[in-house]
Amino acid sequence: MVELLRTNDLVQLSFLGAVLRDGGIEPIVLDQHMSVLEGSAGAIPRRLMVSDEDADAARRILREVGALDD
Repeated sequence: MVELLRTNDLVQLSFLGAVLRDGGIEPIVLDQHMSVLEGSAGAIPRRLMVSDEDADAARRILREVGALDD
């Protein structure tokens, strides 16, 4: 698995997940249930992950929508 980005912005995560799925890539969001432990403060960023095989294509898609700079 490859981490594409970390964020506390749930709207951004939802949007980027939809964009990746539209591009044929199934993303995984890790740490999304950590709010149970942290008291819903949003202090722990969620990680947007994809498989190793999809990493290059996923980065390209995220660059196209302005989510990645590199």
